[in-house]
Amino acid sequence: MLQTHIPLSERIRPKTIEDFIGQDHLLGAGKILWHMIHGQDLFSTILWGPPGSGKTTLAHIIARASDSFFVPLSAVTSGIKEVRDVIQTAIQNRKATGKRTILFIDEIHRFNKAQQDAFLPHVERGDIILIGATTENPSFEVVAPLLSRTKVLVLKPLGNTELRKIIDRALSDPENGLASWNVYADEDVIAMILRHAQGDARVALNTLEIAVMMTPTDATGRRILTTATVEEAIQKKVLLYDKDGEEHYNLISALHKSMRDSDPHASLYWLARMIEAGEDPLYIARRLVRFASEDIGNADPRALQIALNAKDAFHFIGLPEGALALAQAVVYLATAPKSNAIYTAYGRAVKAVHETGSLPVPLHIRNAPTRLMQELDYGKGYRYAHDYTDAIVDQEHLPAELAGKKFYFPEDRGYEKTIKERMAYIEAMKKRQAT
Repeated sequence: MLQTHIPLSERIRPKTIEDFIGQDHLLGAGKILWHMIHGQDLFSTILWGPPGSGKTTLAHIIARASDSFFVPLSAVTSGIKEVRDVIQTAIQNRKATGKRTILFIDEIHRFNKAQQDAFLPHVERGDIILIGATTENPSFEVVAPLLSRTKVLVLKPLGNTELRKIIDRALSDPENGLASWNVYADEDVIAMILRHAQGDARVALNTLEIAVMMTPTDATGRRILTTATVEEAIQKKVLLYDKDGEEHYNLISALHKSMRDSDPHASLYWLARMIEAGEDPLYIARRLVRFASEDIGNADPRALQIALNAKDAFHFIGLPEGALALAQAVVYLATAPKSNAIYTAYGRAVKAVHETGSLPVPLHIRNAPTRLMQELDYGKGYRYAHDYTDAIVDQEHLPAELAGKKFYFPEDRGYEKTIKERMAYIEAMKKRQAT
């Protein structure tokens, strides 16, 4: 009979390395975790990987294989007091029995800096073997001193082939799985579960278990799963996304680079991924405004206005309709002519400021609203552009130390080609005045 009070994902959790499916890059013969488990050469580590990739299971297997005490804590529900109590017990147990203690911290990224710092001396002295599990990039979430004392191991999302093996095991296991329920699931049902799971074994098993429990037996005593039942079990597809972590940066990077490379199709896909996963659309809008100046600039001056219009339109009508305004802007930006001339020009100007400091404004272009300023030659010799042909006048506007320095070099693309021609004309007119 099914132990319905214990989730299927927990009941069939592998107990040995031989039963573990996936992560061959860490567990294959001669790989780092293979050595750790078989050679019992324990070291503190951070297991970084997506949900359902096997982080907790691996920690259990390492503890069992090394005959270590195993203490699991969650950073969500535990505080520094619980951690210190575990460490003190670990020190006492090591003296009394010689056995090491593996302290497993689930969601270690949720501990703040002070809490993480508390581990440092005990990890360094070997009082505990720390195994932290996180779905977030440790570079952002784990303090540098703790990172330097641990080995970060990256777990990959499980592939469909690996998930299929896990599902097959669950369906065929008579003791802890679903075999006693006489379940039949065709390829369409399995494919739907795999699509929904997105590499997460726990999601796959939970979906399977709920679908089985929702399916009545037929006249022959079988439970025949259907895609309709699985869809009901799923309820709502949840996309992998961590709005404050690495995936957040991965997806916005994918959108930015797809637009930069003039690919409207991929740009729309990444936009949809972010919105459907719950990203703040106004954050996306802000990135579109940035993109319009950074990667298009004056190659198409309308791009900035369109990005701003999309931001205002979304702010006005919200979701779901507002997503179309963002989509319209994304397609426009992706297909617009590209130039980073403004981006690089501003970078050159900033570099000049840092290198030369606060150079004085040339006297002839200073304003002279008072008699004293006039007596100090503020504005003396300034030539009013509108008194000259085409309002072009040859006079220096930069500090003497930077005279003649150029920062902006427009491209031969889009409207910047026109700007380039205009700049060439202005230079020619100034040379005529100089002669």
